[in-house]
Amino acid sequence: MSLAQETEMSAAEIDEFLSGAETGVLSLARDNEPYSIPISYGYDADSRVFYMRLVSTPDSDKGRFLSSEPQARLAIYDENDPQTQYRSVLASGPLEEIDPSEMSVEEIEQYGEARRPLFEIWGTGKDELDIKLYRLRPDELTGRRTEVDRDF
Repeated sequence: MSLAQETEMSAAEIDEFLSGAETGVLSLARDNEPYSIPISYGYDADSRVFYMRLVSTPDSDKGRFLSSEPQARLAIYDENDPQTQYRSVLASGPLEEIDPSEMSVEEIEQYGEARRPLFEIWGTGKDELDIKLYRLRPDELTGRRTEVDRDF
C-alpha cells in the first residue's frame, strides 16, 4: 500500500516548472461542450503569460472552438519518477488571439520557446491551414506536487 501527500506549489516553483516544460493539454469550453488538444507553449515567468501557436483547418472542431472566444484551461504535468513524484499546474482564463502586427519584441521571443507545429501531420497543404497566435493570461494559476511513499 502507498500513501500520497499533495502539496501546493509556490509561485516560484510553478514558474520554474512551467519554464522547463514545453507541452500540455489545452481544454476549451463553450456552452456545455468541451474540446481538448495537446499543445506546445512558450511561458513568460515575469508576466506569467502563456503563448501558443495553434494550427487548424477552416472546418475543423478546433477552428470552430477557437473562433468562439472560449474559456480555456491549460494542464501541464510531469512524472519525475512515477514511483515517487508527480507535478501538475492548471492555468485557467480567456484565450486571446494576437494580431502579429501588434506584438512586442518580448512576445515574439516567447513564440520561439514553443515548438512549431508539425505540418506533416495535416492532410492538407500549409496554404490551407489556419495558423494563429494566442495568449493565455490566466485568471487562476495553481500547482500541486504529489509525493508518493511506496514504503507505507
